[in-house]
Amino acid sequence: MADQSGVQPLQFSCEGGLVLNQSAFTLQPGMALELVNFESDINGGYRRINGFSKWNTSVVPQTNSSSEAVLMAASYGLTEVIAARGERVYRSTNKTDKLNGAINNSVTTITVDATSGFTTTGTLLIGTEQITYTGVTTTTFTGCSRGANNTTAASHSDDAVVSQTWTSIDTGRTNATKFSFKRYNFTGTDKLLWTDGANRASFYDGSSVTDITHSSAPSAPSIAEVFQNHVFLSGDSNNPNEVFFSAPYLETDFSAASGAGSIAIDDTVVALKVFRDQLYIFGREKIFKLLGNTVADFQLQPVTRDLGCSSKHSVQELGGDIIFLAPDGLRTIAGTDKIGDVELGTISKPVQIKFDGLTSFDQIESVVVPTKTQYRIFFVNETDSVANTTGIIASLTQNGFVFSEIKGIKPACTDYDNERQPQTVLHGSFDGYVYLQESGNTFDGVAINGRYRSPDLTMGDAGIRKDMQRIIINYAPEASINASLFLRYDYESPDSTNPAQYVLNASDVLALYGVNTYGSTGTYGGQRTPLLRQPVEGSGFAVALRINDTAASAPYSLKGFQLEFGVGARR
Repeated sequence: MADQSGVQPLQFSCEGGLVLNQSAFTLQPGMALELVNFESDINGGYRRINGFSKWNTSVVPQTNSSSEAVLMAASYGLTEVIAARGERVYRSTNKTDKLNGAINNSVTTITVDATSGFTTTGTLLIGTEQITYTGVTTTTFTGCSRGANNTTAASHSDDAVVSQTWTSIDTGRTNATKFSFKRYNFTGTDKLLWTDGANRASFYDGSSVTDITHSSAPSAPSIAEVFQNHVFLSGDSNNPNEVFFSAPYLETDFSAASGAGSIAIDDTVVALKVFRDQLYIFGREKIFKLLGNTVADFQLQPVTRDLGCSSKHSVQELGGDIIFLAPDGLRTIAGTDKIGDVELGTISKPVQIKFDGLTSFDQIESVVVPTKTQYRIFFVNETDSVANTTGIIASLTQNGFVFSEIKGIKPACTDYDNERQPQTVLHGSFDGYVYLQESGNTFDGVAINGRYRSPDLTMGDAGIRKDMQRIIINYAPEASINASLFLRYDYESPDSTNPAQYVLNASDVLALYGVNTYGSTGTYGGQRTPLLRQPVEGSGFAVALRINDTAASAPYSLKGFQLEFGVGARR
C-alpha cells in the first residue's frame, strides 16, 4: 500500500475566471466561485483592478438640481471632454497650471507658466472664481471676464493653481434623457454628433453646436450613428421602427433629392452599430444589417428574427466582434450572424445567474477597456448606492471569454476613445462629476474591495480528511498591498473550525529568500512573482481559499497556489 503519511501537494494556476454554472466536481481548481473587482490578467492570473479618479475636479454645472446625473461624457479631440447635464452641454479639458505672478480682481490678461493643453477659448477656475477668456498666447489668457457664472472676482497670489473648467456650448435641451453620441469626420473637421430622446439631434465642430432641424429628420431621436458618410438617426418615439439617414457628407440635409432617406424594420429599433462596413440594426426581437454605400444600393438583410437587443447602451465592439445584451445574457454578433440563429453567440453562460434577475434595462451601461480587450457592463439602479452597484467584466483571452464581477462603480454614462494616447475610459456619474477609469488604486478615495474565493477543493477525493500544512502563494504585487488569506473548510459549514486570517502585505514580499531592500520603497533583486510560503492550520474534507482586500491597496495579481496537506481518515 502506498505511504500516505507524508505531505502531499496540490498545485494550480489561477485561470478560468468566475464560473457559477458548474458543480463542485466539474470546477477546475483555478476557477473562482467569487471574483469581485479582479480581472483576467493579460500576463496570467487574476489581477485586482485599477481604480478611478475625477477627470476634472470641477463638477459639471447643474440646471435645476444637484441630483441631475451626467447624461453624456464624450471624449473629443486630443484633450477635451463634452459633458451633458440637465438642459445644457459643456466642454472642458482637465489641464491645470499655475499663475506666473499675483493678480488683482480686475486684470483681463492672466499670465501662467504655460497654456499648452488649454482650449483657445473657455473658462478658468482659480480658487472659487471662474474666469472666461477669448484667446491665448503661449503664456497668457486674454480677453478675460472676471467673476463669471455668478462667482466673485478676487485677487490671487503667485503660483495659485489655474484649472480649466466647464464652458457651456449648448442650452435648452428640455427633458433630455441619456445621450447617444458618435465621433466622426466627413471633410477634415472632427465632429461630435449627439441625441437625447427629447430634442433635435445636434453636432459640435469645435467652435459651435448645430441642430439638425430638417423637416424630414426625426424631431426627438435617441440613437445616433455614422455609416458610409451618412448620419443615421433613430429611436424617435413617433417612428420607433424607422431609421433615418442624411445625404452623403451633409448631416443637416435629410431631403430625398440629395440622397437621404429612411429604412423601416418590423420591430422597435433599439441600437445601431457600424461593424466591418455594415450597419447593424438591433431591434427588441430581431437583428438586421444594412449593406451598401448610398441610397442607390443600400440593402437590408436579416441576421436573426429569433432575438434582439435589450439595451442600446450594452452594444460595444470588442476584439473583432460586437457584444450586446440579449434577453438571455451577453451575445456576440459574429456567432449570431454565422449560423442564422443564436446559440453559438452566447458567451455569458458561466455567469448567467448574474443576468437572470435583471428586471430593468434602462440604466444598463457598458464600456470597453481596449488595452485589456475587456468589456464591462454595469447594472445600474438609481436608488442603489455606489458601493452596492454591480456589474460583470468579460475579458477576451486566447481561450475565450473569462468573467469576473465588478462592484463599486455606478456610471450614468460611459465612453472610451482609442484615438487618444493613452487610451481614455470615462464615466459620468450621478453626482455630477466625470471620472477617469483605470486610474489610481481607489474608487476616488474609497478602498476597492477585492475578493477571491476558490472552488471547494477535495484533492480528488471528497471522502478523505485533509490536514492542511501550508499554502504557497504565487502572486505579483505592483506596490504595497493590504490583503488577507482565509482558509474555509467543508463548504464553509458552521460546524467546521476555521483558522484566523493570514495577512499579506509588502513586508511578506521583502522577506522572501533574503531579498534586499534598495532605498526606502523599492525592492532590489526581488522576484517579479514571488512565492509566499504560509504555514496554516485546520483540517477538513474540502478546503477553499479566500483572499480579501482589507484596506486601500495597489493592484496585485494572483498567479497560482500550492496546497500542502497530510492525508487523514476516510469519512
